[in-house]
Amino acid sequence: MSLAQAPAAISSENMELIGYHDLEDRPAFKTAIQEVDGRFYLYLSQFWVSGWSILDVTDPENPELLRFIEGPDNTWTLQVQVADGLLITSLEKIPPGWGPRPEDPPAAEGVYIWDVEKDPAEPELLSHWQTGADGTHRNFYNGGRYAHLSAFAPGFDGNIYRILDLADPRNPKEAGRFWLPEQEGEAAAGSDDWSEGMRVFQHGPAHAENGRAYLPYARGGFVIADIEDIANPKLISRFNVYPPLGSAIAVHTAYPYLNRGFAIINSEALKENCDEPLNYTAIVDIEDEATPRLMSLFPVPEPPPGYSHKSFCERGGRFGPHNQHHPQGLDCLEQREDRVYLTYFNAGLRVYDISEPVHPREIAHYIPADPTKRLGMLPRTLVTQSEDVIVDRRGVVYVTDKNHGLHILRCTV
Repeated sequence: MSLAQAPAAISSENMELIGYHDLEDRPAFKTAIQEVDGRFYLYLSQFWVSGWSILDVTDPENPELLRFIEGPDNTWTLQVQVADGLLITSLEKIPPGWGPRPEDPPAAEGVYIWDVEKDPAEPELLSHWQTGADGTHRNFYNGGRYAHLSAFAPGFDGNIYRILDLADPRNPKEAGRFWLPEQEGEAAAGSDDWSEGMRVFQHGPAHAENGRAYLPYARGGFVIADIEDIANPKLISRFNVYPPLGSAIAVHTAYPYLNRGFAIINSEALKENCDEPLNYTAIVDIEDEATPRLMSLFPVPEPPPGYSHKSFCERGGRFGPHNQHHPQGLDCLEQREDRVYLTYFNAGLRVYDISEPVHPREIAHYIPADPTKRLGMLPRTLVTQSEDVIVDRRGVVYVTDKNHGLHILRCTV
């Protein structure tokens, strides 16, 4: 795939486009990387079709699509995690507005567990674990015995935190679960609409480290749980931002930097044209994990000189934070603790310096030109919607989009 086929950039500062792949018109969402024998394999979940793509990105200037794996019918397959030779892929009911048949049940729900140690380009399906409900959303696995899931469960409203024991990956078993009191009881009618109402659910991923789970719980806040006893997680603290901040997914991501004593949290922009409470990215002091406190807010991106609109809100599509690069302690990924890579929908990719946590500052950005061909149902206005970002140990940055292919970048500062 030639760089000449890549969309132009609306604006770029301190970022260099080094590669592009159109993914054969199957836009990707979440991303995961493993390095095997000096080769880098990128695993992508697809947005508008059920399934997953595998690329060899050893030469990031010439990414090679190795294969596409078709997923189960009428099923969201949005999330991927890979570590220790296991690939964990989510299976979920498609919510209203995201597929042609949301009233129909998915063909599969829960997670597939694959062996990618024998052959990274040819996953072998080992097992299928089911939630007994509508599946899983954004999960966490960085190796070892346990996978940490954002999973539905019978008798609960919204996703809860469920821990999966992978001691035998061919026969995974639930090892523990955690929920907030507001979730007890089945979902109320109409609560599938994430953009409306009070939504308390474990969006995920549940970052697990040093006997703690750091949970982004939407309008339930940023939750820290004690998981020293995997079978019996216990609440340590809740840090709420809504009201006044954030969409219905008021805490979408919570990533801790334990060596520095803080976490980065952000909401997810949901409504197009900013028709919701202010979305944000923040640094939260967790030195005293029982009483987290707000340290700072990230600056909101501003349109570049000569931009087509006075603000990104007027451009169309969503504007606001979405996904951060998650190092997860994996050797194949960039592990910097002074930098945050963050997708921002129609404002593209933003890069922030957090050397001074009380004063985060933007140091780079990249906004691809708007798509010229609609590949999916959303956004209503066909504009760039940068979705996920992952950075490998070489500093190569991979960014996905609802209606674009894969952008491969490098930060020059």
